[in-house]
Amino acid sequence: MRRSAAAAAVAATMLLAAACSAAGGAEDDVVELEFFQFKPEAFATFNGLVEQFNATHPDIRVRQNQVPDAETAIRTRLVREDLPDVMTLNGNATYGEIASAGVLYDFSGEESLTEVRPAILEILQDLGRYEEQTNGIPLASNANAFVYNKEIFAEHGLEPPQTWSEFRTVVEELAAAGVQPYALTLVDAWTTMPYFNQLAANLVPEDFFDRLAEDEASFQEAYPPVADALLTLTENGNDDAAGLGYDDGNRLFANGESAILMHGSYVIPAVRALNPDLDLGSFALPATDDPAETKLVSGVDVILTMGANPRHEEESLEFIRFLMEPENIQRYVDEQSAVPTLEGLEPSDPTVAEVFPFFEQERVTSYVEHSIPPAVNLQPLTQAFLLSGNSDRWLRELDEEWDKVAARSSFGTEP
Repeated sequence: MRRSAAAAAVAATMLLAAACSAAGGAEDDVVELEFFQFKPEAFATFNGLVEQFNATHPDIRVRQNQVPDAETAIRTRLVREDLPDVMTLNGNATYGEIASAGVLYDFSGEESLTEVRPAILEILQDLGRYEEQTNGIPLASNANAFVYNKEIFAEHGLEPPQTWSEFRTVVEELAAAGVQPYALTLVDAWTTMPYFNQLAANLVPEDFFDRLAEDEASFQEAYPPVADALLTLTENGNDDAAGLGYDDGNRLFANGESAILMHGSYVIPAVRALNPDLDLGSFALPATDDPAETKLVSGVDVILTMGANPRHEEESLEFIRFLMEPENIQRYVDEQSAVPTLEGLEPSDPTVAEVFPFFEQERVTSYVEHSIPPAVNLQPLTQAFLLSGNSDRWLRELDEEWDKVAARSSFGTEP
């Protein structure tokens, strides 16, 4: 998931990186590791962990490097054969593409993996990997559970919806009371993905992409229910959706001007930064009228990995193993409102804990968009669909783009 820019944090990162580099360069017998991480909002948390590691490992100095547009940066460095010593990558289609190319380290047999929840490890492997390898270690997961304002819900006697009909009722009652149920933010195409993923994962059979790869299915045949549900969201949405972006939606929600924020757990730190006093809850958007059928979409939010031929293999593994220690994962989870990946750990944030039973009951599934190569342009096509309301064109274009990519791609899901 793309995050909002945090210019101040990035600037601080660059300054700190320069300072650390200068300091480390004077110590010839110290191995310097570049720690490339993609989340600006997690800079302070990782900085604390890096300082802790450096203090206890005098022969290794880790330097955190966090840059804007991390995916483009890492692709560029791949081309230059200049991968960082240790990387965090988001568990998305880009990771799957990179892992499938055979340029990442094989962590098979790494002890840290033995404690990872099987459902989370399966999601990681489904993203893509080289042959039978395991090319990353999941540090933290997210929950694609939508955040709601508990005070507004209580004021209007509403409970988190358990069925699609209940969700529609909640929306109608909020609107009737003069409360904006949610704010769609269609300026940023990626913000359409949280509800696309939750609806598609619960309305389309799991074997869809296997059948699509065999030319036995199509978006035009299988996705009309998803299109209908998405149109329902826009019909009950805000009139200014075409002019709002991600930060606008967060601000409206944080100010109490909308009741539901259609983003997953990753958005909680940003909302709390705007309004620390907001009483938040979360729920999995239901897509049917059978609560037992609802699965929560979850992804590996942060994957630890490194290049297939690392410059400092043992030192890099030492740092990765340090980050995977339970107390350090718990620190990350606590500060970032994330979902822990290790067995036995639980989220401390009550907002995330509200949907943690989905993980305990193994009622989680991965982001559908991660099965779709970026070259298909799912996000801009979905953005255009929601702006136009033309579902026939959306589904036809998805099939056309998929066929083009499938004709030339070796993407992990092998379309």
